[in-house]
Amino acid sequence: MVVRKQQRGMSVMNVLMLLAIAAFLASAAFKVIPHYLDFMAMEKMVAGIESPQGLGITTPGDVYDHMRKGMQVNSIRGVDLRKAMVVEQEGNEFHIKLNYEQRENLIKNIDLVVKFEKEFRVRAPQ
Repeated sequence: MVVRKQQRGMSVMNVLMLLAIAAFLASAAFKVIPHYLDFMAMEKMVAGIESPQGLGITTPGDVYDHMRKGMQVNSIRGVDLRKAMVVEQEGNEFHIKLNYEQRENLIKNIDLVVKFEKEFRVRAPQ
């Protein structure tokens, strides 16, 4: 009598299923990660107001101009700055609220939605 050894490893169907799941996750990541990188760049632009580069910023309009130039340099498109950012001035301090969402089409009518909300208090350099 011959004793059969146990099978080891994954079947072809299991490998294909694993590849399909990995491809789906990679597709979602490649669509969402650029939005997070854009948001991180916008955070750095807001922090740049306190640096020597933001020396001429004295009004909320100057803050919008600073952010608009930074968005141009960083190739950030698809964000309407007037809707996404609110700037209030209190003395020489700015209260900045970034609040917007981005949508990316994943499959047909299924979208990925990322929402960004953050508040900053920055002082204008003097």
